[in-house]
Amino acid sequence: MATVQVSEAEKVYIMHGVRDDLRVDGRGCEDYRHMEIETDVVSNTDGSAKVTLGHTAILVGIKAEIGKPRPMVADEGFLEFFVDCSANATPEFEGRGGDELGTELSNTLYKVFNNRNSIDLRTLCISPGEHCWVLYIDVLLLQCDGNLFDAISVAVKAALFNTRIPKVHISEDEEGGKEIELSDDPYDCMRLNVENVPCIVTLCKVGHRHVVDATLLEKACSEGGRGSLDPESIFEMTETGKRVGKALHAPLMEVLQKEESLGKKRQKVGFLG
Repeated sequence: MATVQVSEAEKVYIMHGVRDDLRVDGRGCEDYRHMEIETDVVSNTDGSAKVTLGHTAILVGIKAEIGKPRPMVADEGFLEFFVDCSANATPEFEGRGGDELGTELSNTLYKVFNNRNSIDLRTLCISPGEHCWVLYIDVLLLQCDGNLFDAISVAVKAALFNTRIPKVHISEDEEGGKEIELSDDPYDCMRLNVENVPCIVTLCKVGHRHVVDATLLEKACSEGGRGSLDPESIFEMTETGKRVGKALHAPLMEVLQKEESLGKKRQKVGFLG
């Protein structure tokens, strides 16, 4: 992951600010940086979103393809994740520098999102044991300034909300075989229920307090105490994570629904506009 060098004086300044619930950028310990969300930003996908969190920027594109269900869950579709750590995000990702982080992020996203508690995977089944929808979710790191997990999870949730999967009509040919026809009508599609799709909340312990949405500078200040957490701190951080996650979910869903209601009237911003 991208890192920065911090002097001892900077560490003391940052840690004292966190102690007093006043971070360098003016936020409290449980505040996120300014977040911008755009959906339907990539034309050749079935769903897409771009999320900017401070100076961290994430682009997610989703393609739905027909595949074969997995043997253990023959009546479900599934998700596949690929994370590309672009060298534009930080020079540390040049060459194969971002491969290890990309794999770690992909594995975490798979555990979080590819289960019945997040999405009803049975809605992705076309014909049990034979055909299902596979959602290929590509994540591109455009800029990196800390808190990748949270930013990516919000971007994935927004892209899933934006995803439109064509309706499928199954018919039998003269020999009794099944033929699959996809609807050509862009409005004749299936939408995913993302109400239970979680948002990852990452907390970072700086000094004797923990903060939400840590920047690279704050992350550098916390690494000196890496190694262990006492049970009381773990409990406090878990409760904070639940509280912040609930507070993030409601306005996020409201923003996504409001943006969709605008249709083509919504203004595109950034280089994808």
